[in-house]
Amino acid sequence: MLQGALAGLAAGGLYAVLAVCLTLMSRLVRVVNFAQSATGMFGCYVAVFLAVHLGFPEWLATLAGIVLGGALSAVLGWIVSTWLAEADTGTRSAVTVAVLLLLISLAFILFGNKPQPFHPLLAGPAFTVGGVVVSQVTVVTVALAVLVALGCRAVLARTSLGVRLRALSERPTTAELLGIPARPLSVGVWTATGVIATLAVSIVAPSQSNDPTSLAMLVVPAAAAALLGGFRRLDLAVAGGLVLGMAQGAVAQADKLSVLRYFLPFLVIVALLLWTQRKEVWDAAR
Repeated sequence: MLQGALAGLAAGGLYAVLAVCLTLMSRLVRVVNFAQSATGMFGCYVAVFLAVHLGFPEWLATLAGIVLGGALSAVLGWIVSTWLAEADTGTRSAVTVAVLLLLISLAFILFGNKPQPFHPLLAGPAFTVGGVVVSQVTVVTVALAVLVALGCRAVLARTSLGVRLRALSERPTTAELLGIPARPLSVGVWTATGVIATLAVSIVAPSQSNDPTSLAMLVVPAAAAALLGGFRRLDLAVAGGLVLGMAQGAVAQADKLSVLRYFLPFLVIVALLLWTQRKEVWDAAR
């Protein structure tokens, strides 16, 4: 059970990183970005194509994939901030669902329906705890999730850029009237989260189910983790991702319960939604 939980930390770290990105997007640009992991998936697939078919060095192909993931996210952010600047959160988020489906379809068309031969960026154990091996991927993904959350919190709380971003998220019209450049800042947030998500997917993809649909739908457990923090709190998003990954790893160790790990993110989402709407649900039931 312990070994399974620790094995699930690698996926949990990835969930946590993506959940932090989703939380930032929701807080700063009023979008639940359902294409968050899909842009990372597409960047990783292009990186594999460059390395395997065009002979690029692994580091250069990976770097190109990360840049592409950020660029895709930036283009999507520019479209949303240009043509949907006044739209509500639901409409802006719905656009990202269309992009999610588009990127999955493009990946199948361009790269086929088989998992790609990802070259692991990190391999081997980092250390052993009570006879349980903790891999380098686990250590790096967990550390990345914590560092990204702490870094974003510090930027938002202690820098002039953070003040501008918070003003833009809480009083967008007032912020624009005061001369804060809304569109460049919004595109910057989209770009940064796209780069971070692609980097995290690049690290974990070799050890996960890495077909286009599986990688793109990583947004579901990430959304469950972000929902724990109400798409507002970075610390709870990180904790939610790690706990969800560990729970999936622990459940996978039990033969009769292993299939439940695929449903855990959906169960968490339903439970959290019912909890946040408990007053309305209770009133309706009465």
